[in-house]
Amino acid sequence: MLEMIKAIAILIVGFVLLIKGADFFVEGSSSVAKRLRVPSIIIGLTIVAMGTSLPECAVSVTASLANENALAVSNAVGSNIFNLMVVCGACALFAPLAIQRETLKKEFPLSIACAVLLAVLGYIGMTLNVIDGVIMLVIFAAYILYMIKSAMSARKNAASEDDGEYKILPVWRCIIYIIGGAAAIKFGGDFVVNGASAIAAKIGLSQNLIGLTIVAFGTSLPELVTSIVAAKKNEVDMALGNVIGSNIFNILFVLGIAAAISPVGFIMENIIDIVVLVGMSLLVYVFAWTKQKIVRSEGIAMLLLYAAYVVYICMR
Repeated sequence: MLEMIKAIAILIVGFVLLIKGADFFVEGSSSVAKRLRVPSIIIGLTIVAMGTSLPECAVSVTASLANENALAVSNAVGSNIFNLMVVCGACALFAPLAIQRETLKKEFPLSIACAVLLAVLGYIGMTLNVIDGVIMLVIFAAYILYMIKSAMSARKNAASEDDGEYKILPVWRCIIYIIGGAAAIKFGGDFVVNGASAIAAKIGLSQNLIGLTIVAFGTSLPELVTSIVAAKKNEVDMALGNVIGSNIFNILFVLGIAAAISPVGFIMENIIDIVVLVGMSLLVYVFAWTKQKIVRSEGIAMLLLYAAYVVYICMR
């Protein structure tokens, strides 16, 4: 009983470190980006997305180093499903999520293609090996270079944008927030893996189920909070960019790094979950394409569909 209480305490401390660390990291990084006059959608797709995805990165890399590879895959896939259905769905309750046609033509299809690539690479040999990890990292590097190019070309147009309510921090505070946030995220990731693995062992749940539910929800809280705040401030570009960018980051970088460190084993449940992710992505894409926005009724449908998925993974 004492060991279970200790494991739960470690898990809670880990989540607090992850959430606060990501919060500081994003605030510092976004202030730097605002100083450089980079548009909101670019900030959402890159700096905010990577900042809020650092918990997934910390958890999956730590899991890979500890040979808890089932947790690495299920955490990344579970977080992507949560980001797509719950984060987008919840944001749509506050304000219609308007989506730029360019995003629908480029970044959104790329996020779906990443999920398909993961399913194919994982199904072949039921493992992500070092070569697969390198391939994913190369694609991610190309994506980042493309986003930098887009930011540079859009920078002069953003010069006339009003920063609105967004607070720009002093440079010294940005540096402290970024370094301190990254450190909190690193240690938070260690605590979450240790706590979740201990709980799974004690109550007899599989690492896959724990990764898809408790850990995926915990590491996706930064995306949820950041996107809802952005949506409430009518920064819908940043809210949606955060989700799409995070999903690309989780697959290409997080699992790419994990596989490059140590081969990541797959089980058939992982493949099924990735297929579910692709299916849900296509559904949200249809929602977005029809009206070029996701409205409240569609947000409710997405939340209900996610609830049904959680019931399914708990029962299987």
